[in-house]
Amino acid sequence: MQRFRWILTAAILSSTTAMAALPATVGGAPTAKSSHPDIGIDLKGVDHGVKPGDDFFHYANGTWVKTTQIPADRSSTGTFLQVFQLAEKQTSTLIRNVAQGHAAPGSNERKIADYYAAYMDEANIEKRGLTPLKSEFALIDAIKTRDDLASVLGSQMRADVDPINATNFQTENLFGLFVTQGLEDPSRNMAYLLQGGIAMPSRDYYLSQDKDMVEARAKYQTYVTSLLKLAGTPDAEAQAKAIITLETKIAQAQESLVDSQDVHKANNVWNAGDFAQKAPGLNWDAYFKAASLDGQKQIDVWQPSGITGLAKLVGSESIDTWKQLLRYHALDQAAPLLPKAYADLNFQFYGTTLQGTPKQRERWKRAVNATNTDLGDAVGQLYVKRYFPASSKAKIEELVKNIVAAFDQRLDTLAWMTPATRAKAKEKIATLRVSVGYPDTWRDYSSLQISADDPIGNHERSVAQEYKHQLAKLSQPVDKGEWWMTPQTVNAVNLPLQNALNFPAAILQPPFFDPNADIAANYGSIGAIIGHEISHSFDNTGADFDAQGKMENWWTPADAEHFEAATKKLVKQYDQYEALPGLHVSGQQTLGENIADVSGLTASYAAYHASLGGKPAPVIDGLSGDQRFFLAFGQAWRSKIRDAAQRQRLATDVHAPAEFRALTVRNIDGWYDAFNVKSGEKLYLAPDDRVKIW
Repeated sequence: MQRFRWILTAAILSSTTAMAALPATVGGAPTAKSSHPDIGIDLKGVDHGVKPGDDFFHYANGTWVKTTQIPADRSSTGTFLQVFQLAEKQTSTLIRNVAQGHAAPGSNERKIADYYAAYMDEANIEKRGLTPLKSEFALIDAIKTRDDLASVLGSQMRADVDPINATNFQTENLFGLFVTQGLEDPSRNMAYLLQGGIAMPSRDYYLSQDKDMVEARAKYQTYVTSLLKLAGTPDAEAQAKAIITLETKIAQAQESLVDSQDVHKANNVWNAGDFAQKAPGLNWDAYFKAASLDGQKQIDVWQPSGITGLAKLVGSESIDTWKQLLRYHALDQAAPLLPKAYADLNFQFYGTTLQGTPKQRERWKRAVNATNTDLGDAVGQLYVKRYFPASSKAKIEELVKNIVAAFDQRLDTLAWMTPATRAKAKEKIATLRVSVGYPDTWRDYSSLQISADDPIGNHERSVAQEYKHQLAKLSQPVDKGEWWMTPQTVNAVNLPLQNALNFPAAILQPPFFDPNADIAANYGSIGAIIGHEISHSFDNTGADFDAQGKMENWWTPADAEHFEAATKKLVKQYDQYEALPGLHVSGQQTLGENIADVSGLTASYAAYHASLGGKPAPVIDGLSGDQRFFLAFGQAWRSKIRDAAQRQRLATDVHAPAEFRALTVRNIDGWYDAFNVKSGEKLYLAPDDRVKIW
């Protein structure tokens, strides 16, 4: 279930000789004056002082990198931020227009307006102080026994609705819930139990001996102490030490990100009665009853050793320490919606310390983001009406169709693949469900109570309603057309259990996709994204699922051996990339995304050439079609990121940093021809060393 997450970061010659080095001269292609209104490429951002074969990222983006500053309220900037900011501006216009209108009581528009108004009412937030947390604190204070503790922990269970990041799901609640079809039984939905329990981004922040991680832990101690003192905790320093000690034990119990990605290790269906024996220490009956899961006969335990370790801690650690942890987590999670002193403390640690971001985003932007998160489909319906015309949907669907066809045709040309495996792969492509823009059905918010003066309550009720929605799926038929993103999300996702793809409307706009731009740029940018998502159906996780989304081995032993050998080459290739001094990319942790990048770019390149219908591509602005294609891909990964944010992503993310994703081109034969890349240049790979999987 770990799937694609586009990261919003993720970005020496004299002037005379630099002009002579324009790639249009490579291979004898004539230089021509542009007659095209928009080729979809930032020509001014290219650095002609860098050889494409030495560093394609800085060739495509070097001038932009030199002249661009990361905004003070951001941990990174780049192409994805550019598209995100466009979508943010679009949704903010919709939300604020609704907020200024006179929507009918109970309507989605009224809920949007009231949610936004409550978030923006800082005077009311200051006046109420910690009052919104009073009932939660009382519930925690009332814990007397371990059975009470189990019930409170169960009542805090919430759903993870991010299929992109499910295997690295981090929640301050002890466990999280994910609901989708069963790994081995696609006919019914299954509850998946996920490890949680810590406030920092990953277990590495508690366990790593890297000096920056050690420094982050010291600053975390200061943050926890300061937050508790602000809330009037009498022994704040002692409590902070106890809380972090317990969180560290929780981190030690958790499974690693690499292990969590292994879907075979996640296939652990436990009967309800198994939990007491396999994970003693927690009263599971009380926990599941409070979590409304007591009717489930079976639950899939995604990280079994993690769940067992966390349950043991519930039984062994002091009840008072657990109460302190729960109270702190309540404060920490609510801090952005508490009075300014709490929100500022929270941002200073999570924003400035952990991501290097010096300035907090304007409140209206935070309000837009929160409204989008909790009322996503309500805003989404307005978004597609205003910003996603039927003509754009039709054009992108045609592009998707072409790339799917190219991928299918490539299956016929893979000499290493046996007929039996090829037949299964083609069946999977034939049944792939691709959804563009927005879902067929929208979420119902009619029962959700939203108040114009209760921002924390609005958020908590929204989260609780989402949890109920996920629970309801356990008694419903599997919905193969279910969407996991809102239309205004700048992202895309492959859902291997559904054998489906979602491409939200917001990512289908410039510079990723422009219906009026040169097709080379569209195939190099959004085409590669589409190809990436298709390829996830055949990466190191997707290849374990058949056409119906069932976890099943459909590979012959010989094909599986070839696939494993090719992926090992890719792991080694990415292990060599140094993201920060002494800190390398993990080729294994990022393997699935790297497979999808290589295979997706390969498929999109083939589809682009097929779209030419046998005719040569025109030379525009001195660039051949292939050069425009690869430059568009390289500029899609345009990014600058703060060191602290880079460090966090290396520890928590399954994607390689953007600059290294741009180097995917070194595995594509056509790139070498387009830019006349020769042996001896830094990115050059001998033909046999270029990774070709699909």
